[in-house]
Amino acid sequence: MTGGGVANAQFGIADVGLVSQAEVVEQARRVCATVELPVVVDADTGYGNAMNVMRTVAELERAGVAAIQLEDQVTPKRCGHFAGKEVIPIAEMVAKIHAARDARYDPGLVLIARTDALQGLGVDEAIARGRAYRDAGADVIFVEAPQTIHDLRRIPREIPGVPHVVNVVEGGVTPVLTRHEYEEMGFRVILHANLALRAAVFAVQGALEHLLRAGDSAALRDRILDWSARQDLVHLGEVRAIEARYATDGATRSDRVREPSRE
Repeated sequence: MTGGGVANAQFGIADVGLVSQAEVVEQARRVCATVELPVVVDADTGYGNAMNVMRTVAELERAGVAAIQLEDQVTPKRCGHFAGKEVIPIAEMVAKIHAARDARYDPGLVLIARTDALQGLGVDEAIARGRAYRDAGADVIFVEAPQTIHDLRRIPREIPGVPHVVNVVEGGVTPVLTRHEYEEMGFRVILHANLALRAAVFAVQGALEHLLRAGDSAALRDRILDWSARQDLVHLGEVRAIEARYATDGATRSDRVREPSRE
């Protein structure tokens, strides 16, 4: 559950740290209630100090997430591929990781520690932070926004012992490679956090431009989700079956028409 995606799609704002902890937790609840896959949530900086991190972890775990990503930017943070990022001291982030570990109820909850130090402080500092966060107990390390293949190769090699994340942002600063190439370098998790949102926006813009230009939607039939597929996606058939099972008068709720009150 991408932080930037929540900011853009849920609120129509840029990824610059304007979304609150409560809003992210509420969105996580919706996602976890809807899908059966393990949900990874971008929790930005934890929304404050170590105490805030503890509450963030507790709330997201109650929401049902499988993994939480925390980063070492100052608050308010910004997108990892934006310029001008700043980071907190290593010791402060290490304390946040300790706090996150202490707050989680299930030891199986995965903690992903992200550093945004590479852009402003260089790859050596980013690698040093990755090692410190690993030693503090992070389960997965995420060095954001490496700009060269040389740096990409160094990161997993010089921070051994944990899985590594690479964030693929088409048009961003990190080289866009194949899954096999990333895997060969030592990465085990590849984020395509922007891809679905940007593909959807592109398709919506194209459909609405056609509607404006042509005046009808007939030619869009092959470019939109089929009506039946849409209902299958939201489990309408299961809803109908439940309605039928519990109907007491032979009709389902959706088939009933209520007469207006005559009182």
